[in-house]
Parts: sequence; structure tokens; C-alpha cells
Amino acid sequence: MGFFSREYLELLAEKYPNEAAACSEIINLNAILTLPKGTEHFISDLHGEYGAVRHILNNCSGVILEKVRRLFEESEGEAKCRALCSVIYYPRAELACLRERGELDNVRLHELLEQLCLLAETLSGKYTRGYVRKQMPADWQFVLDELLHIQRDEDANQHRYHDAILDSVIATGSADDVISALAELIKNLAVDRLHVVGDIFDRGPEPARIVDMLMKHPNLDIQWGNHDILWLGAAAGSAACIFTVLRISYDYGNTMTLERRYGVSLRHLVEFCERVYGGSDKKTVHQALSVLGFKLEGRIIMRHPGYEMNDRLMLNRINYEDWTVELDTGVYPLNTQQFPTVDPKDPYRLTEEEQALVDEYVSAFKESQPLRRHLDFIYKKGSTYLCCNGNLLYHGCIPMTPDGRLASVRHGGRWYSGRALMDYADVIVKSAWARGDESALDMMWYLWCGNNSPFSGRVFHTFERAVVDDQSTWVEPKNPYFDHWEDEKAVKMILTEFGMDPETGHIINGHTPVKAKKGESPVKAGGRLFIIDGGFCKAYQKTTGIAGYTLIYSSHGVRLKSHRPFEGVAKVLSENADMESDSVPVEFFPTRRYIADTDEGQRLRQRIDALEALLNAYRAGEIQQK
Repeated sequence: MGFFSREYLELLAEKYPNEAAACSEIINLNAILTLPKGTEHFISDLHGEYGAVRHILNNCSGVILEKVRRLFEESEGEAKCRALCSVIYYPRAELACLRERGELDNVRLHELLEQLCLLAETLSGKYTRGYVRKQMPADWQFVLDELLHIQRDEDANQHRYHDAILDSVIATGSADDVISALAELIKNLAVDRLHVVGDIFDRGPEPARIVDMLMKHPNLDIQWGNHDILWLGAAAGSAACIFTVLRISYDYGNTMTLERRYGVSLRHLVEFCERVYGGSDKKTVHQALSVLGFKLEGRIIMRHPGYEMNDRLMLNRINYEDWTVELDTGVYPLNTQQFPTVDPKDPYRLTEEEQALVDEYVSAFKESQPLRRHLDFIYKKGSTYLCCNGNLLYHGCIPMTPDGRLASVRHGGRWYSGRALMDYADVIVKSAWARGDESALDMMWYLWCGNNSPFSGRVFHTFERAVVDDQSTWVEPKNPYFDHWEDEKAVKMILTEFGMDPETGHIINGHTPVKAKKGESPVKAGGRLFIIDGGFCKAYQKTTGIAGYTLIYSSHGVRLKSHRPFEGVAKVLSENADMESDSVPVEFFPTRRYIADTDEGQRLRQRIDALEALLNAYRAGEIQQK
């Protein structure tokens, strides 16, 4: 029985009870190994920008247009290719627009169905029939399966059969449904796996709709970003995380997500501000939430001296007589005197009203079932990092020292660095989500903004940005990692730390907008590290000059896609506009990569070895066949 125990093979025999079953699966798995690897799509920093994110997923960062051009540009021209893409991106809306303009008769419907079938058939060529069938919407699985697998014969019987199905689809009024099903299938086949490298929440107005959309995706993983950690901490009951979420939501005008989608009423907060601060305008609410945040964060810092963040205890640095604050770089005037709840002798103590407000919102966040459902999905699909097909994915950074070594960070009496630090963070997130104990919740806040957090990578100056006008105090020192990510030696050291091949592996990193208009490149360390901050956040686009980057990793190579800002669905429907992208090849494989060359291929070979051991056990009479 070789390396496999009898107990293991007996368990395997329950699924493959005889020689025929084992042989059949061995044949199937060996054949799968010869198929091309599926295309992987990497996006990050979605930041609530539902419209742009939805379009990037619909057009697969331009991959759909490339496939359509390859099939139809020579015969149909560019304009018709883009028109077909609009149908694929937004089938029902585009079909409605075509009807309204009088451009959709039965002949056009038949043409669209033929083109979509050909595109889906072409894309299905790198998958097994069983896999393709699983990607089909259940209601139309039979129809699509028949349309995509025509057998050529001398009497063209299958072609008549195919045409009869299309004619019947149109005659029964089902064309819109079948076109929508084909469009969904095409998008599922164009990209085999979606990697979301962090930061779904904050800034943009519709993170909840993004999560709804991701929950329907057939194959994805998430590497948590600092903003995801913040919301996970808030949903688990961290008061410091909750009041940070509230402040950011107010600052970016996104409170509707909390109230309408997650049922968290802001009435109690508004009433508190009016009663204690004398108003409920945006500036006043910001100040009230900032003060509460400073208090809650200060209490965490004092509970955990090991965080080494005492320099961020700012309320006791204020001179409440002349309204100045003493920072490390000097004394600065405050831009407000609104600290009505702060006792200079005990600045981090919550008043009774503040404590009642904190209790109210901790309960509201923990008891919101829609919020829990969304964050539970992000928790289950997520991790601090992922090693996948030679790529190392993480959102923020791997903390480093100024001289280029992995930084050691002390937590709970132990020292962690590199991979061990990321694994420790993963354990903390799981503990906070499962049990919600105070220590784990405090650590969730630290992971959001701590000086040596791998999710943050900088020293937050939230206090200075809130109450000091001198912008020189706003600069947030970054971890030395961001100085070393241009150094190929340092990046290869990180790849080695995570068990990756330093000569062929890549790091795929989000978190940091690339200032493309200033000449900054998203490719670092000689092509070993890529920054793919999606740039979806509109607030950053003036600084970056573009709408960010995504990454496509196909069987032929690796390409970065740089995007221009999305102009809206209406323009797609009316003008067949697209989110224009430029493709930047960063690595072309000399030979095509197959499933045998992937992590899945390694798992399949292990499965084949086990099945061959089972087959030998059957033939030797060591295990009885059924």
C-alpha cells in the first residue's frame, strides 16, 4: 500500500468502490492535468465603488473585449465587437435599450445567440465538460449544454438541431433569459478564479452591493485589507473599531450603508452630538466621533503597553488652557476647543453619556444580521495572505527593519516576524470573530492601525489630521518595507520566507495607490513585486492620474492592466463605451502553462497516487471490491 495507510485507502474505497471506478477517476484526473491553467484575475482596494468594480468584473479587466476581437473583429469590425461586449456586460439593460431604439428583431436575436454560443464554446475549450456545466445557470443548463457541444456529421443533423433550439428559444420569448445565461457563463469561463487583495469597505458609497456581488462569484478568495479588518473588528464588537467606522462613514458621506443596508440607526449619535456638542452638522459629528475614538484607542494602548504606541496617547498632550498640543516636532495650536467630555485630569475616561452611546452601538453592530452575514462571508473567504500558483498575495506589507531584515514584533510574550507574524494575525482574526474576547478585539484595532501591523504599514496621525491645521504634522511615517520593495534581494527574501521560489515567484500587493502621473511604476524589484491598488476610489484618482491597476495571470503569461476612470453604465448602454485599459506584459511564459504546472495539479497528482495505491490494493486482494 506504499505511503498510504489501510485506513485511508478504505475511506477512499467508499467513493471508488471497485477497479472500474478507480480507473475511471485516474483517467479523468490525468486528462485534466493536460488542460491549460485557468486565467486568474487580481483586484484590490475596491473601497465601496460598486459601479467601477462591477464593470471590471463584467469585462474581466478587458479580457472579454480581447476574446471578442479575436473571434469577430475581422468579419464584424470594432464597433460591432464593442456592441457585443455591451450585451455581455449588461445583457438585460442592453437588450432593453436595443429594443427601445428599434434595433432588436428576431434576426438580430438569432445573430446574438450564435455569436455568444461561439464565444462560450471557444472559452470552454480549456475546461472539462463537467466544469463548464457547473458554471451554467441551473435553469438553462440543458439548453446551454446542447448549444455548446455540436457534433459535426456529414448530414449536418447537429446543425439543424442547434438551429431548432435557437429558433425555439426566440419563439418562446426566452431569448433574453438565454442571452443573460450565456453572458454569465462567458464571464465565468473568461476568468477561472478571482483574487480580491483587500479593502472592500470605506470611502465609496456601496460596499454592501460589492459584497452581494462577490457572494455570487463562483470561485474567489479574499486577502483581508486594513479596512476589512476594521469592519470585521466592528462587527465582532470592538468599540474602537466601531467608532472608527462611524467616523469614516461620516467623513465620506456614506452613512446610508450603515442605516439602510445594515440597520444601524444614527439617531442616537445625532442626539448625543446635539445635546453634548451643541449641533449635528458634519464638522461637529466628526469632532464628537474623533474625541470618542481618541478615548477608546487610548484605553486600548494603556491596556497593552506591548503595542509600543504610548506616543499616540494624544489627549494628555493637550494644554487645555491655551488650546495647544505638544507633538514630537513642536507645539501647535488646535483648530477646535470642542472637548466638552474630556477631563484634563483623566482624559481617557468615558462620561456616562459616552459609555451609554458606546454600549448602544456595540449592540447595534453585533446584532445586525445583514452586517454579520456580509462579514461572515469575508471572514470565511479571507485570510491574511495566500500562496497560490507561485504568487504570494497580501494587502499591506511584511514589517521590516531599516536595514532590510524582517522586523520582530512582540505579542503575548512571544516574538513574531515574517510568515509567523501573518499566521499569528490570522489566528487573532479567527479568535475575535469566533469568541469576541476583549484581548482579541483590542488586537483587531491594532491590526487596523498599529505601528507594526502588516495590514497598516504606517503610523496613523488621525489626531493631527483631525485637530491640527499644520499639514506637516499629518505625514504618516511608513514601515521600511515600502523603502525596500524596490530591492530585488529583499523581495526574494520575503518570497523565500513564505516557501516560494524567489527566482520565479511574485508578490502581489495592494494598499498603496501608484502615482502613475508622476512616473511611478507598479512593477517593483525587477518584476518580482506588483502593486495592484485598483484605484477605484475616486478620491485618489486626481493623485494617481488613473483608475489603478489589476493583474491577469493566464496560461501564456502575466499582464498588468492600467485603467482609466469608469464613466458609468449609461455610457456603456448608449455608446458601447468601456472602461478603457492598457495592457502591460510583465512576463511571457516560453511554454504555455497547464494545470499540471499549478498547485491544483500537485493536488491532483497526489490524488492519482492515492487512487493508484487503491487500484493495486484491489488487484492484490488486500481490499475487497464492491
